[in-house]
Amino acid sequence: MAVSDREPVDREPPAICLVRPQEEGNVGAVARAMANMGLSRLLLVEPAVALGATARARAVHAGEVLDGAERFADLATALAGFERIVATTAARDRSWPQLLVSPRELPARLARDPLDTTTVILFGPESSGLTSDELARSSLLVRIPSAPEQPTLNLAQAVLVVAYELFVARGAASAGAPASEPRASGEDVAGFVAQLEALLRRIGFARDSTIAGVERDLRQLVARAEPSRREVRIPRGMLRRLGHALERSGGRAPGGRRNSG
Repeated sequence: MAVSDREPVDREPPAICLVRPQEEGNVGAVARAMANMGLSRLLLVEPAVALGATARARAVHAGEVLDGAERFADLATALAGFERIVATTAARDRSWPQLLVSPRELPARLARDPLDTTTVILFGPESSGLTSDELARSSLLVRIPSAPEQPTLNLAQAVLVVAYELFVARGAASAGAPASEPRASGEDVAGFVAQLEALLRRIGFARDSTIAGVERDLRQLVARAEPSRREVRIPRGMLRRLGHALERSGGRAPGGRRNSG
C-alpha cells in the first residue's frame, strides 16, 4: 500500500527541542511559531537562556507554550522518551549516514512510523547549530533549502518552516478553517447564465450571430470559476434588480433606445 503524503490527523504532533538556545527573544519567537502551527510541547536543553519579559513579548499570545517549556540538564535526558528523533542541520559540506530530507518531505517520512510513535525535532544553538555528536543521536536529518550566499536561518524562522510543513500535511489548515460554502450546482450555474443571457438580449447586446459564442464563453467562464451557491445568488439578485429597473424605465436600453425584445 502506498504511503500517503498527508500526516494522519490523529498522530500526535512532534515536540520541538531547542538545544542550548542563547537568545531569549528567539525562544519567545519559537513559541509563537509553534502555536501558529498547532505545536505545544517545547523542550529546552541546558545551558538554555532564562525566559523573561523579552521572551513573553516575542511569544505574542503563546505564553502557554513558554509556561509549559520543559528544561533538561542534557540532551540524552531530553530524548529519553522519544522513539523518532529528527535533527536539523544547515551543513552542506559533508555526507550523512542518516537520510537527509527537506521540510516538505519530512511529513511523508514520519507518516511511515506507527501512529503512536513519539517524535521530537532538534534545533541547535544560534551560533553553531548541533554538534556532530548531537546529530548522531537522530535517525533523520532535515535541511531547509536556502540561497548559498546566506544558507543559515534564524532559529525561529527555521522552526516555523518545519512546523508549517507539518501543519499543512496534518490537514490542520482545512480542519481549523470555517466550513466552506456549498458549491453551486449545475442547475444553479445554468440558471444564472440563462438569466444573464436574457438580460443581455433585453439591452440589445445580441445584435448578430456572435451571441451564441458569447453565451458559450460565459458558461465556460462561470463553470471554470467553480462558484459557491452564495456567489451565484449575489449576481442573480443584481440581475433581477437590473431587470426591474429596465421595466420601470419602459424597457429603454442605455442611451435612450427602446428595446425591440
